[in-house]
Amino acid sequence: MSRTGFRWLLVAIAVVGTCSPVVAREGATRAGTARTADALITGGAVYTPDGILTPGAVAIVGDRIAWVGMSEEAGPWRGASTRVINAVGGLVLPGLVDAHGHLVNLGRMLATLNLGGTRSKDEVVWMVAVAQQRAAGRRWIRGRGWDQNDWPVKAFPTWRDLEGTGDNPVYLKRIGGHAVWVNRTAMDLCHITRHTADPPGGRIVRDARGEPTGIFIDRATELIAAHIPAPSDDQLDAWLGAAIAHCNCFGLVGVHDAGTSAREIHSLERLARAHPLPLHIYAMLDSDDSTLVNTWFARVPGTVAGGRVSVHAVKVYADGALGSRGAALLQPYTDDPRNSGLLVNSPAYIDRLARRAYAAGFQCCTHAIGDRANRIVLDAYEHALDHRGTDRRFRIEHCQVLTRNDLPRFARLGVIASMQPTHATSDMYWAADRVGKARLAGAYAWRSLLDSGARLAFGSDFPVESVDPVRGIYAAVTREDERGWPPGGWRSAQKLTLREAIDAFTRGAAYASFSEQQTGMLRAGMRADITVLDRNLFAIPAHEILKAHAVATIVAGDVVWRMMPRR
Repeated sequence: MSRTGFRWLLVAIAVVGTCSPVVAREGATRAGTARTADALITGGAVYTPDGILTPGAVAIVGDRIAWVGMSEEAGPWRGASTRVINAVGGLVLPGLVDAHGHLVNLGRMLATLNLGGTRSKDEVVWMVAVAQQRAAGRRWIRGRGWDQNDWPVKAFPTWRDLEGTGDNPVYLKRIGGHAVWVNRTAMDLCHITRHTADPPGGRIVRDARGEPTGIFIDRATELIAAHIPAPSDDQLDAWLGAAIAHCNCFGLVGVHDAGTSAREIHSLERLARAHPLPLHIYAMLDSDDSTLVNTWFARVPGTVAGGRVSVHAVKVYADGALGSRGAALLQPYTDDPRNSGLLVNSPAYIDRLARRAYAAGFQCCTHAIGDRANRIVLDAYEHALDHRGTDRRFRIEHCQVLTRNDLPRFARLGVIASMQPTHATSDMYWAADRVGKARLAGAYAWRSLLDSGARLAFGSDFPVESVDPVRGIYAAVTREDERGWPPGGWRSAQKLTLREAIDAFTRGAAYASFSEQQTGMLRAGMRADITVLDRNLFAIPAHEILKAHAVATIVAGDVVWRMMPRR
């Protein structure tokens, strides 16, 4: 094994070891014969397009599902060398896919300060101070996950709150990734003063005297990020390896990576040369990398990294995030009447990129959260598609706030609504403060979009939210937080059924990545991408869904993660 391969295995084992419960990776199955399965899953409920088989069984030969049926009929598939996976009363699902995540950001967060769940700015400052004790020299202190909406005082923090951390430049990304909080040392190093202009698509938050407060929104974050040393190839490989292993232990067989750079593609290729990637990755090219986009637009969509990374899409930003008041709205924010948000890219740019993507045979995936941004993107898509009927499956990522007039345009144009259920249950505490009750009628509107005929593809937007797809299923079905609040669900008319929620993480994600002929269903002939949960979600009350966890993850017939039996 090469050094790279050894590193890959160490990274995977180290990260999986941090997951609960303890897990172990397993190797690829052998080539199968006509009637003997390489692997046989029995003892659980099996989710099929036609219903739930209880107890059901799935036979795997090579990288394909060979048979799906009742457990008592599985005998002919069992051979002397067949690996039997006992689902022990759990639920066997088509492999769960996160239709919108950020692998390198997840890997970076696993290697830096995780500020998610902090309850005050003082807690964040304490974590930074602890990190400083371990930092060598004037190394940058980095972290992600803070959210001022979870703190007693909801206002943004400032560089003054980080006084005492001046030995190191500090760069702390907000949970949504659209704002950063830095200390005075970082601003001085980056030559940020009151005379520094706001860049197009970004805002430097300033005090009453016009001085920068240490908060930078959307494109303004690049004024700081440009001065942070880029990771080495080894670091990048480690981050991506750790992120992939982390996804596997939550039952994910695939991720749609929302903004992949050229360096990340090269890193995935290096990892794949050492060991087959244990995850299907649908890479959306980062539109900010014009060289990368131009190179791929000059060729047809294809795969790299041993066929496990598909390049068929381009990702562009229309606006920022609602939590940092960067989402572009048609009318000002209810709690900030002088602010209507930010357009990260101009309508003309989005229109032009959509047309170029269409002409090149690529899917266009656009981040749009506010109602103004969503309208701009729908307009651009309508211009690009021009009712020509070619199957491009353009997507809007997030589509959190929509007007009544724009909502039915998704189905009419064939635009996929790529949404994240846990965004609703994270934002519900303050969303009405941002946009007012009237605009909430078109916010986080999964049911309205589905009933209109639009296609849904669900993800998490990790590391903004948890990687765990079970949390997304729970949020879609209940619209309640982990404590069961509010009883009956927030804006409960937008709930989905359990089957609809699962389909959005399986069939919906497959359709959104042009792979519905290969995966997304448990059916003979489909690729053996399978997730096994420890309990049957259809046999328990909705409030118990959060107790479920993955016990096996199978990617193209290879058991890439499995819970070790308790002793």
